[in-house]
Amino acid sequence: MKLPLIVGMGGINAAGRSSGFHSYKRMLADILPASDMHSTWQDLAHRMGLADGDITDTVIEAIKDGTLIRRIETFDPDRVLQQYKAAISGGQEQICFTLRKSKLPAHVPENWQLEEEGSKVHITVTGELDALLADYVTFPVSSGGNIPRGFEPGKLYNSRFHPRGLQLTIYGASDALNSLGVDWSDILTHIRPDEVAVYAGSALAQIDDQSIAGMVAAPLTGGRVSSKMMALSLAEMPADFINGYVINSVGTTGTNMGACATFLYNLRQGMQDIQSGAAKVAIVGNAEAPVVSEIMEGFRVMGALAEDAQLCALDDSETVDNRRACRPFSDNAGFTMAESAQFVVLMEEELALKLGANIYGSAADVFINADGNKKSISAPGVGNYVTVAKAAALAQAILGPDGVKKTFVQAHGTGTPQNRVTESHILNEVAKTFGIENWPVTAIKSYVGHSMSAAAGDQLIASLGVWQYGWIPGIKTIDHIADDVHQSNLNILMDHYFAGTAGDDMQGVIINAKGFGGNNASALVLSPQKTLAMLQKKYGQLAIAEYLARNVKVREATTVRDRQACQGQEEVRYSFGESVMDETSVTMTQDSLTLSAFGEAIALPTVNPYADYE
Repeated sequence: MKLPLIVGMGGINAAGRSSGFHSYKRMLADILPASDMHSTWQDLAHRMGLADGDITDTVIEAIKDGTLIRRIETFDPDRVLQQYKAAISGGQEQICFTLRKSKLPAHVPENWQLEEEGSKVHITVTGELDALLADYVTFPVSSGGNIPRGFEPGKLYNSRFHPRGLQLTIYGASDALNSLGVDWSDILTHIRPDEVAVYAGSALAQIDDQSIAGMVAAPLTGGRVSSKMMALSLAEMPADFINGYVINSVGTTGTNMGACATFLYNLRQGMQDIQSGAAKVAIVGNAEAPVVSEIMEGFRVMGALAEDAQLCALDDSETVDNRRACRPFSDNAGFTMAESAQFVVLMEEELALKLGANIYGSAADVFINADGNKKSISAPGVGNYVTVAKAAALAQAILGPDGVKKTFVQAHGTGTPQNRVTESHILNEVAKTFGIENWPVTAIKSYVGHSMSAAAGDQLIASLGVWQYGWIPGIKTIDHIADDVHQSNLNILMDHYFAGTAGDDMQGVIINAKGFGGNNASALVLSPQKTLAMLQKKYGQLAIAEYLARNVKVREATTVRDRQACQGQEEVRYSFGESVMDETSVTMTQDSLTLSAFGEAIALPTVNPYADYE
């Protein structure tokens, strides 16, 4: 079986840019040396429009203030528009007003009397007039995980009428490709056009004024539905945008949705394509932009979000601490909504070795199981016991009884009272079963919030950083573990945990995700060190030595691109109307099909795969 290698990563969340491990480093800003943090401060300063020159203490403080979980910035929580139905009556008097003829309703109410005057109509109403009265209310939740303050990805390319989630998609996918250190056009010379797979989407689809929200609200708010809204609203549109406007791909495409576990669902799709040989390169990920008052209200009335009043009660304070809104495994009130786009590039092992690609780790497997019968569709169930147990069992099978103890857990860790009990029990029971006495557990939603479909992507990117800088980010928003949390065999990290130089003490990570409806997924991701050792055992020391020699140039190219991005010079890939193919671009025979934009032909099936049944 092929081992799917992670050779690229990119995206953006509340902590910053993913490639170059900058979002990871932002979480560890209080412990990493200034030499490691300088490029991250520089990157965020350019992204946030804070500085063109020196990174001063003032700039750093402004960066800190405008990153991670904080007060919501995509809308004003103190002034959320809300309309109320009202029946207006003039009492003994009639109600009079004037409208343009063009604004007159198609069906005029019976109690209206009309008097035309040029392009206007004077209207007299006898009795009541149904109306919507606009008001501005304070939203009960003011905490969110917005991307860094001042950064607008749509300004980096021609994003006219693109929903925010698709703007994040273009940026995140571009960032992942820029992290490769190998030009995409060079990769295509080594593979057929159909040996590329893209699995990307959004659990909540596109939900702002340019997409579903605007389309649904238009008839009731006097707006207009545009021709783009319906198409751009679809949940798989991130994959379509990547294929059509970023990489010009005719390969496999789609998204596999599983609520908050969606990223791992897509990772599994890409991983299986690599393992089976159906694809040699797979781009997998998700983009979500749900920090919208209407969407958040839906989660709030479920009791899922941490409301300001609840947080104040926890702190015995009259002032909400937005920074500490998400408190996994401690006394808490609910999760914190966030936006994010996260993508990783998987590559078939022989191609990666041939190209000298960077190896950040490998996806050993992703396990997905449902909950079975449930009293409530949103309640947790037994499926996550299955997925975590399978991931731990595979870790033991690959790493051995001692090796499984050299893993850590990126918990789903939403910060809800229910999650702290159920997930801790799952992890604790699995740790007992596999003889793990002090299993390190962290939860980075405490830094970046819950980005729904992209959440496990946030977890994965943060985990890969451990094998570059050696530290597992601790849960710094808590000062104690709640009494009902199960932890006899767990080490729930309230502080950063040193995992050895370049994370050498950890051979793998289990990334856990639990989604509404019973969508459970757990992934085992192996460290780059363990991955390289496995490749050396398979291909031999000489082949790995030759790979490492080729990788020098690739690492240099990756470093140069990251340095340029930190200085505000990055390439956002968006090609609209370029290299467009039509019926004249296709040439075919019975065993192959050639497209004008690609050098390699696509092989057509010529062998009956079901010959044994004849």
